[in-house]
Amino acid sequence: MKKLVSLLMALTLVFACVGCGALNGGSSEAENTDAGTEAAGSAETEAEDVKSEGVMTYEEYAAAALDSEVVIEAYVQAKQSWWEDQATVYAQDKDGGYFLYNMACSEADYEKLTTGTKIKVTGFKAEWSGEVEIIDASFEIVDGNYVAEPEDVTSLLGSDDLINHQNKFVSFKGMTVEAAGQDGSGNDVAFLYNWDGSGQDGDDLYFNVSLDGQTYTFTVESYLCDKTTDVYAAVKDLNIGDTVDMEGFLYWYEGVNPHITSVTVK
Repeated sequence: MKKLVSLLMALTLVFACVGCGALNGGSSEAENTDAGTEAAGSAETEAEDVKSEGVMTYEEYAAAALDSEVVIEAYVQAKQSWWEDQATVYAQDKDGGYFLYNMACSEADYEKLTTGTKIKVTGFKAEWSGEVEIIDASFEIVDGNYVAEPEDVTSLLGSDDLINHQNKFVSFKGMTVEAAGQDGSGNDVAFLYNWDGSGQDGDDLYFNVSLDGQTYTFTVESYLCDKTTDVYAAVKDLNIGDTVDMEGFLYWYEGVNPHITSVTVK
């Protein structure tokens, strides 16, 4: 009788363990599925930035000689202008930024170049007053999408490393607004229309900001952010002495000259 009871108890434990195993197995399977999905998503994200055959990595592009033909794949981050079937575009991949100047582009295709759109570009590497760009280019839209987060380069201001981030979408934090020049009455002002104050509302805005005793000139490029944009209004409202955080594209003209797309007064 005791043997029978012991046998029944043993069978009960076996079935209980099987039940627990089934429940635990279901939970693990769900976790594994979630992990697999996450891994697959990560793999897809990585795959999105894998270069096609014959396409340069950013490192290869950076090392290419000026005036040489280049083939790159990157993602549109902002459109600066379109005129007579030519587009000027800021693009970026996960390693670096590109400035595509007067790229052949129909007006219909320009509308397709929304933020994040992946394009394959063939053109020639050039330089103008320190700004490295791609000119005489053509493009095609390819599968993929990526929008860059601004990279904080505040600590790189004044360093030789800053130029290595040229054309990226970047941010600057905790900088102080300085006088940009003087108005007609001789009063210090926080911004100028055009670099020398010769412009008017709707032209580029130039303003000075400082960090650790060093002053830099930043620009609101009117083709990129016209007078109807928030950033254009924000710069016009700046006061000398304001502390500001900014975002924009790390353009270069005879030295660092960022094209600012966002200004926040702290």
